Amino acid sequence: MGAAMRRIQAGNVLSAFGLGFTVPYLYVYVAQVRDLGASTAGVVLAVFAMAALAVLPFTGRVIDRRGPLPVLVGAAVLAAAGALSMGFASSVPAAVASAALLGAGTAVMQPALATMIVWCTGPATRTRAFALQFFLQNLGLGIGGLIGGQIVDESRPSSFTLLFSIEAVMFLVLAGVAGSARMPRPMSLSDARPKGEQGAGGGIRTILGHRAMVQLCGLGFVVFFACYGQFESGLAAYGTEAAGIKPSTLGIALAANTAVIVAAQFLVLKFVERRRRSRVIASVGLIWAFAWVVAGYAGLGHGSQAMATAAFVSTYALFGLGEAMLSPTVAPLVADLAPESMVGQYNSAFALVKQLALAVGPAVGGPMGAALHGPYIVTFVLFSLGITALALRLGKRLTLAQDHPMLAATSRVVAVHLPEQAPANA
Repeated sequence: MGAAMRRIQAGNVLSAFGLGFTVPYLYVYVAQVRDLGASTAGVVLAVFAMAALAVLPFTGRVIDRRGPLPVLVGAAVLAAAGALSMGFASSVPAAVASAALLGAGTAVMQPALATMIVWCTGPATRTRAFALQFFLQNLGLGIGGLIGGQIVDESRPSSFTLLFSIEAVMFLVLAGVAGSARMPRPMSLSDARPKGEQGAGGGIRTILGHRAMVQLCGLGFVVFFACYGQFESGLAAYGTEAAGIKPSTLGIALAANTAVIVAAQFLVLKFVERRRRSRVIASVGLIWAFAWVVAGYAGLGHGSQAMATAAFVSTYALFGLGEAMLSPTVAPLVADLAPESMVGQYNSAFALVKQLALAVGPAVGGPMGAALHGPYIVTFVLFSLGITALALRLGKRLTLAQDHPMLAATSRVVAVHLPEQAPANA
């Protein structure tokens, strides 16, 4: 890694560490510690998500015009202000306003960081850079949540004030570390894109007119809806209601998910690099379909409670394996589809799709997981198989450089160094 990339990844893990400190405890903080009630806590969480949906449609154009670095620094400062104010929020308006600042700031960071990684990498190194980003994010979130859990005390609001203050400091450190990076000029992406996809017009029309990107966004929505959108809502409700899982076991399941990601991320990297991206995503759909079948056994089978618990934890672990395969696949593919002048807009569009899925997923999966146990499992097995079908369909629209950059690079090298054949009559 170059110096700029090292700073970007360091800032990435610090911001994830800060988020891990507070996000798991936001509901408890608002509802119980500040005694604002469960309904207010629900509103705060909704505002946190809606703020992201409000700013992301405009983020990409600003990134492409001003560059990702000033956007990241501004977003980090905004998130720091939101975190600090949340630590002192004792009224409903203050909590809602703080959630809006924090949600908007953290949402803008995602496409800004992704664009900075694209600028600092080429086709040969981009896959590993995004894999490292995902690894560090999960490591930071896990460590932050673990340490934060040792600090919080529901009987002492000051412990939460300390928690949010540390988060604010982490965001400011991110702004300082990333802000000191000397960004290179963005490397050319033209090898990954066929002629006619330069996006001269720019804007949302270009994205909507790019069929491969539209298909990737549709695929991304299903991916985030069927996995991330269920972790702390539908799947948690299903586990406690149908499988009799104790609330403390949910923490163990999430820890297993993170542990698999951390352990498997670089083990699966060579497997991912040597295969077509569309087929890797398709295989993730099959892994997740099996994960939902295992979850079905946990809640609908007739085994012992120990077997049900083991199956439920295994479900989260299988999801982690799929996530480790997706992280070096999907984000680089978005970059390779983007015209050079629209990398920020493509990253922001995909981040917007992710936020939509994370908003819709709990609303649909929560009630189903709590009451309709059999239909819930069947529905998400079908969604996972849908990931496989959509990925294979997307692969038909991708060039070799987009779908299998390592093979494309090897083909070009062979073509360049292939010796001329001797004349037939020599």
